[in-house]
Amino acid sequence: MQQDIAIERLFQSLIAGDRIGARQLVSEYLASGHRSEDLAIDVLWPSMQTLFQMWRNDQLSTLAHRYATRMMRTIVDQAQACYAQAPRNGRRVILACGADETEDMAAQLAADFLEAAGYEVLFAASGVANDELLAETGTRRPDALVMFAAGASDAPRIRQLIDTIHAMRATPGMPVICGGGVFNRAPGLAEEIGADGVATDPVSLVNLVDEKLGLRAAAPAAKGAKAAEYRIGERTEARIVRRARAAVA
Repeated sequence: MQQDIAIERLFQSLIAGDRIGARQLVSEYLASGHRSEDLAIDVLWPSMQTLFQMWRNDQLSTLAHRYATRMMRTIVDQAQACYAQAPRNGRRVILACGADETEDMAAQLAADFLEAAGYEVLFAASGVANDELLAETGTRRPDALVMFAAGASDAPRIRQLIDTIHAMRATPGMPVICGGGVFNRAPGLAEEIGADGVATDPVSLVNLVDEKLGLRAAAPAAKGAKAAEYRIGERTEARIVRRARAAVA
């Protein structure tokens, strides 16, 4: 099954609240020889990005957004259960994200991929105050802190967190990595607020954390390039937008 077709069919089922149709699409995609990891990166991740964009642009009703996010969460959970798991590497990562539910879902996908790559992941999700994150890093001593899929309104808080971590020096050598969300939409923002690296998607995040912790040599085009470079075709995106408007009219 072609990716564009799978994305379009899944997205239309999601915003229409067609849970049976969404599950059927997933079953067909996996039955055609794709792995759960392929489903996550080649279908779920691009679908999330379209969902985020249309929600931000006021192209979806609240009801359609709720239908989509609830069902997408279920699919993400089911896909994660079938990921191939690498041996544990003895490294710990704390991962937090922005306050929006769609950002939380993207961060969960990133957490799942880090865990499958061998990391112990403490997924804090959204709504955690900086002082709690600081206390947790001091107590649990993670090897890396990841702020993934944040919104524009979260950037000042993340900058304050990074500044405090650097000033306190309580966890020397711990990289703070940002990615997804506003950091994809505003190139250079992560570096501006003091992050030690930026990742565009869950696979490139795994590669970057590996690199920062010395588990992988730096490479200009790691295996995350496929996910980072994949974009929905303009004609497919236009069809999705037209059908979404018709579905929620």
